[in-house]
Amino acid sequence: LAYMDVLEIALRNKHDLQTPPPPQYYAQLIKEIGNLGWDKLAYMDTEFRTIKLKAEDSAGREHMITIKLKSKYPAEPPDCATDFPVPFVLSWTHESTLENLHSQFLAALDSLKEFWDVMDEIDEKTWVLEPENPARASTTRRIALSNNVSINLEVDPRHPKMLPECCFLGADHVVAPLKNKLNTNMHLWSPECTVLQNLKDILEIDFPSRATHEKSSFSMECGICYAYRLSSAIPDQVCDDPRCGQPFHQECLYEWLRGLPSSRQSFNVIFGECPYCSKPITVKMTSKRC
Repeated sequence: LAYMDVLEIALRNKHDLQTPPPPQYYAQLIKEIGNLGWDKLAYMDTEFRTIKLKAEDSAGREHMITIKLKSKYPAEPPDCATDFPVPFVLSWTHESTLENLHSQFLAALDSLKEFWDVMDEIDEKTWVLEPENPARASTTRRIALSNNVSINLEVDPRHPKMLPECCFLGADHVVAPLKNKLNTNMHLWSPECTVLQNLKDILEIDFPSRATHEKSSFSMECGICYAYRLSSAIPDQVCDDPRCGQPFHQECLYEWLRGLPSSRQSFNVIFGECPYCSKPITVKMTSKRC
């Protein structure tokens, strides 16, 4: 865009922010909230521009949608933000109302019920290491399998009962057999069973649960910084030597090895020695290590 075009857009947007809506805007909004039900209103700002509506899905989970209204509402569609793992696509005409919007919100909630059922079962029946406080939009769970061994699951919200993307984290001598079982037994996956039950059958394991294990069993500190959490990250690098098995934060181990003259680096991968047992260890600076 030319400079004058950019300036014109900026001034028009600024004018829109400073100019209050006409009186009929407020009357229309109050009428629509009344028709919808004031019990569904969770929040409204003093300018009547931002409102939050609440709703429960069929499993009793409460959800919120944030709606930002424009000066020409309802001629212009509002902007919406939800706690969904997929985009909320609003169908809108100049005759649409908050009641229409809320109905679409409820329909979208129903379409995601199966996904949230899957995630809730994982949260209730396993030890979830990450995220610490999962949001409804979160599609990943890192689950403890044993001491210093975990699996990171990426669940498809549109097809939640399909085999999720699996990434094992831990020492190679422990992780390799699990990867082999996953590849060998993948054909046993049944859409009639829950995701958790399928994973138990395919991996031939029982997941540690809150009823049988303390979380401290899986919360081993990093062998370099002596902390469990480092900027929300937890140790996910483990020495492959069975006699050692010391865990480290990816960042800590990467920086430690970078400072040693005996280490060698190839792009973002560093080869060096374990700070504890001096056996060979490798770390790659990526978001996750599979």
